[in-house]
Amino acid sequence: MSSAPTTNTTYVLAQNSRRGRKRADKDQLDSRPGGLRRAPFSTIALVVLALFAILPVLVLFLNAFKSDTELATNPLGFPESWDWSNFETAWTLGRLGQGLLNSAILVSGTIIGVWICAGMASYALARLNVPFKRGITFYLLIVISLPAQMFLVPLFFLWTNLGLYDNLFGLILIYTALHTPFATLLLETFLVGVPKELDEAARLDGANEWQVATKIMLPLSRAGFLTVGLVVGLAVYGELFFAVIFISSPEHLPISTAFLQFQQGFTRLYGVSDAAGLIMIIPVILLFLLMQRRFISGLASSGVKG
Repeated sequence: MSSAPTTNTTYVLAQNSRRGRKRADKDQLDSRPGGLRRAPFSTIALVVLALFAILPVLVLFLNAFKSDTELATNPLGFPESWDWSNFETAWTLGRLGQGLLNSAILVSGTIIGVWICAGMASYALARLNVPFKRGITFYLLIVISLPAQMFLVPLFFLWTNLGLYDNLFGLILIYTALHTPFATLLLETFLVGVPKELDEAARLDGANEWQVATKIMLPLSRAGFLTVGLVVGLAVYGELFFAVIFISSPEHLPISTAFLQFQQGFTRLYGVSDAAGLIMIIPVILLFLLMQRRFISGLASSGVKG
């Protein structure tokens, strides 16, 4: 018989506790310098940044359904009639299906290559007594700062002599070499954060370096590898310079070069180009929406806390 009053009393106490916490949080915000007066300015700034990012994509989406004549008279408004012919023309004329397949091969192959090369290099720099460690780190920083166009001419002749020109595997090697220095430095920050007691305990139990790296360090640095994979994948997906120079066959071109097919002489099919651009960015947007939490948390953490 006394359970009902006890339950009601507990409910009332819980409600009062929640109200007290809300008042305390409000008082704490009000006591800060500026108080809540900064909140509207922060909201306005975030809205402006969101519009700055969304409006170009919205304009691209609307223009993909317009003809070139309507684009000249109504470049920013809604289309008078939603025409899907631009997508059909873009898919066939730009070989977007083959381009998506080639880009998927380039992205997956580069990510795997960067994971292997940068993973081993970052593990050696972070966990082993490597001589001239600071010199190697400084060298990686210099390599990142140098423009890749400096090595274009000798690389072109070397790739031609090795039979890697007009070859997806040859382009994967170039992308792997370009992104490995940055990925090494980024992964090193994750591996440094792992407590050294873990691998020392594994060595005392009889584990070798390969087992320590694959069984302990790799699972604990999964967020770092995921971050590196997303950054490298997005960079390779939109890369155009090396793809145009080292790929000549239409069947090997990635999707980033599809826009070159829509230029005829001194004219350009703008509606078809907008449709191709929309098809190109849809996989990137979907991937980022699915992985944004892990991507942002990986960049923010930059290491594993012990």
